[in-house]
Amino acid sequence: MPDIHENLHQEIVEAIRNEDAATLRQILEEIHPYDMAQALLELDEEERILFAKLTDEELADLLEELDYEEQEALLETMGPIRGVRIIERMAPDDAADYLGELDETDKEEILNKLDPESADDIRQLLAYPENTAGGLMTTDFFVLYQHDTVEKAIDRLRNLAPDAESVYYLFVLDDAHRLIGVVSLRELIISSPETMVEEIMSERVVSVPVDMDQEEVARTMGNYSFLALPVVKGEVMVGVITVDDAIDVLEEEASEDMMKFGGISGSEDGMQDLSVGPLKASMNRIPWLVLLLGVGVMAGNIIDHFEETLDAVVVLAVFIPMIADMAGNTGTQSLAVVVRGLTMGQFTGKNVWKLLRREALVGLIIGLVNGVLISIIAALWQRSIMLGFVIGISLSITLFVATLAGTAVPLIMTKMKIDPAVASGPFITTVNDIVGLTIYFTVATRFMQYLV
Repeated sequence: MPDIHENLHQEIVEAIRNEDAATLRQILEEIHPYDMAQALLELDEEERILFAKLTDEELADLLEELDYEEQEALLETMGPIRGVRIIERMAPDDAADYLGELDETDKEEILNKLDPESADDIRQLLAYPENTAGGLMTTDFFVLYQHDTVEKAIDRLRNLAPDAESVYYLFVLDDAHRLIGVVSLRELIISSPETMVEEIMSERVVSVPVDMDQEEVARTMGNYSFLALPVVKGEVMVGVITVDDAIDVLEEEASEDMMKFGGISGSEDGMQDLSVGPLKASMNRIPWLVLLLGVGVMAGNIIDHFEETLDAVVVLAVFIPMIADMAGNTGTQSLAVVVRGLTMGQFTGKNVWKLLRREALVGLIIGLVNGVLISIIAALWQRSIMLGFVIGISLSITLFVATLAGTAVPLIMTKMKIDPAVASGPFITTVNDIVGLTIYFTVATRFMQYLV
C-alpha cells in the first residue's frame, strides 16, 4: 500500500480491533472502499465481526473490492438474511460475478430471495458467457432519449444518475431503445433548456456487440481512451462497460499469458491462490512438463544419431549447452515480441509480412554478430581456426532459424484460432534446442574431415 495510506490503514485496523465503531465509520467516510478492503484482509475472522456495524450499502461497496473467497467469508459472517440484502445493493455486474462462482442450487436460492428487479438484472448478466462483453457489462447505466429537451434531460440526470454506475458519457436512445448517439456533459450543460437532445448529440458513437470477446473489448477501450463503452444486442443498448472492468480484463489476460509462457496449464487464479493445495498446483504444471519431457528425449536421440561425429571430435561436446541455450533464448525473445504485438492487435494484414521481414533481418544480424564472436573465442580457446568456423557458422544459422521460429509459431497459432501464448517459453525453448543441435551436428559432420 502506498506510504500516504499507511497511517490511515493502521487506524482502520486499530479501530476494528478495539471495536470502535464510531471511529471506523468516520474513517470510512474519508477513504475509498479499496482501502477498507485491504484492512479487512489483515484481520482474523473473529475481528471482522465489527464490520456488521456498517450499513448494507457500505458493505456492498466493500464486497465489490474483494475476491470471491473473501466475499464468501464476509457474507457468512453477516448471515444469510443480511447477506441477501447486501448482494441486492451491489452493482449488478459485481453481484453476477459473485453468484457465478456458486453452484446452481446456491445461486438459485439466493436469486429467489432477491427483489425481482435485482434478480432479473443479475439473471440477464449470468446468461452471457463470462469472457464476453455481455458477461463484463453492467445494466446500471443512465441514458437520454432523442426527443428529450435539455431541461428534461438534466432533471432526469439529477434524479436518476446517482443510481447509475457510470455517467462518464450520456448515451442517446430512440423510442425503440436503439443506440443512436452520445452527448457530453459539457454540451448538455451549456445548451439552452428548450434544445432537443437529438440536436446536440453526436451520431459517431462507438459500441461493441454483446458477444465480443472481453480482450477485444478492453483493446477497443484502450484504442479510443474511453472511460465507458456501450454494449448493444443488435442495435438495442443493453449495458455499459466501465474502464475499471477493462483494466481487470487486461490484468487477468496478462496474468494468464504469463502462466502460459511459463508452461503452466489451468487457471491463473488457481495458481496464485494460496488455498490451492500442492497436488492441484502440481497438476496444473505437469502436462506441459510431460510433453516437454517427450520432446526433450528427441534432443537425446539427435546426439545419439551423431555419435560418430562426437566420438571423432570430442571437443564438440563443450559447445552443446551454448548452442542449445542461445537457440532457446533467441526464440523466446522473438516469441515475447510477437505475442505482445498480437495481444495489442498490431500484427494484422500487411503488417504480418512486414514483421516476418524485420525479424528475418534481426535473426540474420544477431546470428552474424554472435557467430563471429564465438568463432573467435572458440578458435583462440581450442587453437583451431576450423573449429571456430564450425561453431560460428552453426550458431549463426541456429539463431537465424530460432528467431524465425519464435516469430512464425505464434502467428500460425493465431491463424488456427489458438491462443498464441500457448507457444510458451518452455515449448519454444525445447523445440529450438532440437533445431540448434541438429544444425550444429549437421555442420560439424559436413566439415568433420577438417576437424580431426
